[in-house]
Amino acid sequence: MKILNEAKSLIKVNIRDYGMYIALFVIMLTFSILTDGLFMSSRNISNLIDATGYIAVLAVGMTLVIVIRHIDLSVGFAAGFLGAIAAILLTQAGVSVYLTIPIILVLGIVVGMFNGFLVAQMGIPSFVASLAGMLIFRGALLRVTEKTGTIIVKDEHFNAIGNGFIPSLAKVGNLNLLSLIVGALIIVLFIYFEFSKRKNKLHYNFEVISNGMFTVKVVFISAIIAYITWILAGYNGFSWTVVIVLIVVVVYQFLTTSTVIGRHIYAVGSNPEAAHLSGISVKKITYIVFGSMGMLTALSGILFTARLQSATTTAGTLFELDAIAAAYVGGVSAAGGVGKVTGSIIGAVVMASLSSGMNLLGVGISYQYMIRGGVLAAAVIFDVITRKQRA
Repeated sequence: MKILNEAKSLIKVNIRDYGMYIALFVIMLTFSILTDGLFMSSRNISNLIDATGYIAVLAVGMTLVIVIRHIDLSVGFAAGFLGAIAAILLTQAGVSVYLTIPIILVLGIVVGMFNGFLVAQMGIPSFVASLAGMLIFRGALLRVTEKTGTIIVKDEHFNAIGNGFIPSLAKVGNLNLLSLIVGALIIVLFIYFEFSKRKNKLHYNFEVISNGMFTVKVVFISAIIAYITWILAGYNGFSWTVVIVLIVVVVYQFLTTSTVIGRHIYAVGSNPEAAHLSGISVKKITYIVFGSMGMLTALSGILFTARLQSATTTAGTLFELDAIAAAYVGGVSAAGGVGKVTGSIIGAVVMASLSSGMNLLGVGISYQYMIRGGVLAAAVIFDVITRKQRA
């Protein structure tokens, strides 16, 4: 009973963080019941997660952009354009995939730094600067694809990034052994970081949850990871897209929670003037965040192009809106200074789950857009209400 009361209190105090997990659980449970378990099948979950990859990496970058009180509308068509450049390098220039990927990522950083220059150095509002970028990259994408309309990519190694799976090594029943090992490793790392974080808080006399509640939390989340691993291992295992997204999440989670740059990013988002007066270079942070956004935009373009095995004239359409929606649903605050990388990933999965579930139920595309829009509006309203309560 004590643990139950503590859990209720913990959820109430941290409703912003836990609300999205509860929403995801409710969505998955509802669609699983309505589709007679088809929604939670290995094939559907695997396809859902793979289809979320290119939006998830954008959502991670967009979260940091919104945290520092800016926005980037150019990421959609920039991803489409950079994906098309990758296709051109592979098919027409004969560049190796091992050179193409670093080149595209560097180009992405350059694009992001240019946006950062317009915002930080020139003082142009990020909405206007990125809107201009969106139009420029839309035109650039049409320009490089106008001859053929579609650029087919036949490089197997490149296409495997969007469609391939990690090797099986062996089978345990019908389960992919290497995927089981990866899942177990994720659980071990999660438990290690949770214990390490708790130990540091206790060392500095910070308030922590009780041992019982901490045990429940670790066991519950570990069980979820194990269950998802079991589902994926029962199909084709972890895809390379999932592996890439996991790497991005781990790197950015560490960056935002355990480094000086991470603390500076949130300080700038919370109060740019105070951050400047405390010695933090707001311009430097703006460059870093937009440069990071550019790199993740390039990665998104690579993932999308590899998944389609081609570059098209419509690539990148509405990517930016999906990424912004995922960030807000994941708990980022429109007021800046609040938002987690893990939250943006959950937000992306929530939006993808809605689309997947509605597709399985045969819901019309018009209703799908309206429902997703309603979910986004609800997330922002929830943000406003919680901020007023804290105030």
